[in-house]
Amino acid sequence: MELTRIVEAGRQVIERYGASGFRISGAIFLGPVLVFPDRTLDWPDPRVSFEGLAPVVEHGDTELLLLGLGRRMTPVAAELRSQLRAAGIAIEAMDTGAACRTYNLLIAEDRRVAAALLPPV
Repeated sequence: MELTRIVEAGRQVIERYGASGFRISGAIFLGPVLVFPDRTLDWPDPRVSFEGLAPVVEHGDTELLLLGLGRRMTPVAAELRSQLRAAGIAIEAMDTGAACRTYNLLIAEDRRVAAALLPPV
């Protein structure tokens, strides 16, 4: 699905997503990704666990993590919420399309947001 550009230059913008991956600020990423305001990375360990999300904690400067879980949405385990909260990060799980749209809106508001996204397959 194509998304509208609403974010200032220099910020990562999720332009398109689909079953094979994402187009973010003009670059194509196949498979799961971690999107930060300043860069996008392949998500090497796409588990919904503290270990899988360690790159978000290590990146720092994130107050909200949007978790795009493909076509389905499942609750985030209380233990993971607690671990991320201890690192100063709130987490919200949703389907990938909603996570992409929400990320773009929040980054346009200059929020300290990141997204961990699984392709919607």
